[in-house]
Amino acid sequence: MAAAFAAIGGKWKLTLVYWLAHGECHFAGLRRLVAPITPKVLAEQLRELEADGLVERIVTGPVPAPIIYRLTAYGSTVLPVVEGVRVWGEAHLRRTHGRAASDEPMRCAHAIA
Repeated sequence: MAAAFAAIGGKWKLTLVYWLAHGECHFAGLRRLVAPITPKVLAEQLRELEADGLVERIVTGPVPAPIIYRLTAYGSTVLPVVEGVRVWGEAHLRRTHGRAASDEPMRCAHAIA
């Protein structure tokens, strides 16, 4: 459990993996999808995911070209965990608040393909 939480624990990592499962994305796009995350925290979380081999950082050209982020093959192995947490979260919201996750600002109500 400790190793798993070190790699994917915290407030934002599973959400970042969730959105990257839907396709590669640049920093600004991730920031919009994962709002209200700050740029500093987003950069830290992406660096940690990259260090653990879950996310790949792709430089698209000279600065200021956007940096693209995508899941690695290893990062895809965590998707069943992400989907399980998403499904549980939706059920928890229905149980405690009588509504689905699609009503929430993070908009993480779509299954991972």
